[in-house]
Amino acid sequence: MNNPAAQVDGAVPLTMLRTEKLTKVFRSGHSDLVVLDSLELSVESGEMVAIVGESGSGKSTLLQILGLLDIPSSGEVYFKGVQYSNLSETEKGEMRNRDFGFVWQLDYLLPEFSAVENVAMPLRIRGMSGAEALKRAAEWLERVGLKDRSSHRSGELSGGEQQRAALARALVGEPKVLMADEPTGSLDARNGERIADLMQELHRACKMTTVLVTHNMSFAQRCDRVLKLENGRLEAFSFSQTMR
Repeated sequence: MNNPAAQVDGAVPLTMLRTEKLTKVFRSGHSDLVVLDSLELSVESGEMVAIVGESGSGKSTLLQILGLLDIPSSGEVYFKGVQYSNLSETEKGEMRNRDFGFVWQLDYLLPEFSAVENVAMPLRIRGMSGAEALKRAAEWLERVGLKDRSSHRSGELSGGEQQRAALARALVGEPKVLMADEPTGSLDARNGERIADLMQELHRACKMTTVLVTHNMSFAQRCDRVLKLENGRLEAFSFSQTMR
């Protein structure tokens, strides 16, 4: 599908993420497992891109490398033209906290804190005052439909509510890119559709870029592009293909 957010009024689209010959090899004893093999990817600003593939194909590994949570064995990754390998560890950490938001299959909310305190965490890490961080966190909880649940701890929230809180936490810092790894994978079909609806709505409203790893074909069909990771490389995915 075409993405109207990627090109407006004839402007040249901005490449948000790009890889060059990205390779990741896991070494175990005398054998090597090549997960990513000279992989090429380009994601434009405003795109919502889904990456699908069989379990163990390397989808999560790719997302972690794009989000500065892992490093490749070789090759390069660029964010808005900035080459990852030229960054210091401090610069990587700053970019990761400032420019990327992450949602996982599990919510990873801290059980000893309330929903609003969990959502405020990324802002506190940036050095924002507690009062301002909690104010912004409350605003985001309202955006995801949890205004009346902000004082509840994670164990007091349903699975769908926990994932909504995790999404608010990922977006509270207004990242340029949302990285989502199986965000509906732990939910039932009804709650999974609700999260998919919410993510699509926020993607458009916030004019951000989203890279989504999913087995949920209904969710993938909502995206601007769907790519399949197979044998270490990405190719355009057709929904007539069978996924195992």
